Amino acid sequence: MNWKKAVTITLATLTLAGMLAGCGGSSSDNAKNSAKPEKKEITVGVTPGASDNIMDVVVKEAAKQGLKVNVKTFSDYITPDQALASGDIDLNSFQHQPFLTAFNEKNGTKLISIGNTYLAPLGLYSKKFKSVQEVPEGSTIAIPNDPSNGGRALLLLQKQGFIKVKEGVEPTKITIQDIAENTKNLKIIELEAAQLPRSLDDTAASVINAGYAISAGLSSQKDAIAVEDNTSPYVNIIAARPEDKDDPAYQKFVKAFQSATVKEFINENYQGVLVPAW
Repeated sequence: MNWKKAVTITLATLTLAGMLAGCGGSSSDNAKNSAKPEKKEITVGVTPGASDNIMDVVVKEAAKQGLKVNVKTFSDYITPDQALASGDIDLNSFQHQPFLTAFNEKNGTKLISIGNTYLAPLGLYSKKFKSVQEVPEGSTIAIPNDPSNGGRALLLLQKQGFIKVKEGVEPTKITIQDIAENTKNLKIIELEAAQLPRSLDDTAASVINAGYAISAGLSSQKDAIAVEDNTSPYVNIIAARPEDKDDPAYQKFVKAFQSATVKEFINENYQGVLVPAW
């Protein structure tokens, strides 16, 4: 083959390649064309009570933005994170960051927060006594049995002067074994969070999560004998899988939750029992 023929073949090859590229588009164009369309429907996990009620308002706000939100209600605090990690739901909204951190550490998951919702203060409730000072020595007090809320409850009891926990223990890792002093010789028992309102008939007092307290008709502002103050770091969040943190539909959901309409609903209906945190 002489050099003139070689040049002719090369030019023809380049021309054909250019034509094919023109027909097929650039690689970036192809990537754009093959990108997944934005989701129009998602499923969000919640627990009974406040998170469920507030979600009704969020669903309507999301619908205004063209996003359909299906709500799946779970009866405990563990299953919603398991369902999220396995891909059975898209997001969940019921927990604070310390609880999620503890779940990730225990289960080897990497779920993350993509937005704040509200603070739901823990309260110490009693059917038998009207103040902390009335609780007698040797009384039984129930607290949540999950790691983060259990430690949170113990810190609330410490603030009331009932106990002292060991110094240097991370708040999210405090357990009953970390009680250094038990001033009133209290019997502290751990129960599933959902059982705590019912335990009031059998205990001197119980530390109850806001959601379950509200479901039982209890108000931390009216019925609790002690409540977490505004220094609490336990703000509730919207949780997602890490690979989905920038998903447009999920960000649209966060925007719907953090709307003025939802904030107004929380302030009007919960009056300090829940506090918007965005």
